[in-house]
Amino acid sequence: MRILITGAAGFLGSHLCTRLIKDGHQVIGMDNFVTGNPDNLAHLAGEPGFQFIRHDVSDFIFVPGKVDAVMHFASPASPNPDSPYGYTNLPIQTMKAGALGTHNTLGVAHAHRARYLLASTSEIYGDPLEHPQSESYWGHVDPIGVRSVYDEAKRFAEALTMAYHRYHGVDTRIVRIFNTYGPNMRLDDGRVVPNLIQQALRHEPLTVYGDGQQTRSFCYVSDLIEGIVRLLLSDEHDPVNIGNPQETTILEFAKTINEIAGNPAGIVFKPASRLGDDPQRRRPDITRAKKILQWEPKITLEEGIRLTIPYFKEKMGLA
Repeated sequence: MRILITGAAGFLGSHLCTRLIKDGHQVIGMDNFVTGNPDNLAHLAGEPGFQFIRHDVSDFIFVPGKVDAVMHFASPASPNPDSPYGYTNLPIQTMKAGALGTHNTLGVAHAHRARYLLASTSEIYGDPLEHPQSESYWGHVDPIGVRSVYDEAKRFAEALTMAYHRYHGVDTRIVRIFNTYGPNMRLDDGRVVPNLIQQALRHEPLTVYGDGQQTRSFCYVSDLIEGIVRLLLSDEHDPVNIGNPQETTILEFAKTINEIAGNPAGIVFKPASRLGDDPQRRRPDITRAKKILQWEPKITLEEGIRLTIPYFKEKMGLA
C-alpha cells in the first residue's frame, strides 16, 4: 500500500514509518515539527519507499498520486505544563490537529477511497470511574479543564471519524492508545518515562508527584505498533484499546527504573500535578484486541526499560 502518516516525526509516527517500510509498503510521512523530531526519520533518508512532506495538517492537505491508507497521528501528546512540547502550552495547535487535522485527513481518505486509522487515546476516558477501561465506557472528562484541549480534541476526532464512516462510507478504524514508551521519545517532552530515566542515568533522586499511588499501564512501543498495524489491516470500525494491562503505580515504576539503572539516589516526593484532573488510575481492557486482532503485548515492563535505556544514554552522551 501507499500510506500517508501524519505526525511522522513523532515518537509513534516514526516507529510506524519504519515498520511499514520494512513490511514493504510505500510511506508518505507528514509533519510540521512543532513537537516532532527530524532525527527520528534520519535513518529513512534515501529510502526509496519513503517520501516526506513538511506540512501542518490543520491546513488543506494535497497528496499527489494514489493513497491507499491514511494514518492520522499528528498531535502534541505530553500533558506536562513545564515542557514547551506539552499540549497545555500548545492548546490551540492541539485542538486544531484533532479537529481540522482529522477533517483534512478524512477528506484525503474519502477522496482516494482509502482506509483510515485515527490515533485516539486513553485520555478520552478522563479520570475514569470504570476500571479497567473498556471501549464501551463513555468516560469521565472535564470539558473545560486544562487537559480538555487534548481530551476533547480526541473525542471530537473520534466522533468525526465515525460520522465519515456512517455518512460517507469511509473505511475507518480508531485505536485508543494507552501509555507507551521506548526509543524516539523526546528527552525534553516532560512525560514520566523520559524524566525518570534521565534522572536515574544522572544518578539523581527520581521525582514522584503526590504519593506515587496513581497508576499507569506502560506498553513498549514495538508491541503497540504491532497492534496498530494489525488494526489497520483488519476490518474493525469501532474503537479498539491497544495497551498493556499490567498496571503499576508511579512509585513502583520509579523503583524499577532505579533498580535497572543502578541508581542509588532514591526517590523524592513533590506536590501533585498542577493539572488538577490528572487521572488516578489507568488500565486498558484489551479483550477486544485479543479477540479481533489476536494481539496482546509480549514485552514485560522490566524488559522494555532495559531496551529503552540505551537510547537515552546515547542521546544524553553517556553511551
